[in-house]
Amino acid sequence: MKEFVELQASFAVSDKSWSVAIADLDTDSLDLSVKNPNKAEEAPLREPEVIIAEIAALDKESVKILEGIRGLL
Repeated sequence: MKEFVELQASFAVSDKSWSVAIADLDTDSLDLSVKNPNKAEEAPLREPEVIIAEIAALDKESVKILEGIRGLL
């Protein structure tokens, strides 16, 4: 890390440098945006009311399941 910091400060080229000539770049497909094309898109956030409704529905389902289990005992 120390070597990196020293080289970065002066932008010196070393054996570990990685650079590409501008002429070698394909300007038609070059994308310097910060978006990672390999990252899966995140699901949009749900509204609190939707989340609460889903929790209530799951609670009702849990009650039915527990009643069925109690009936077996």
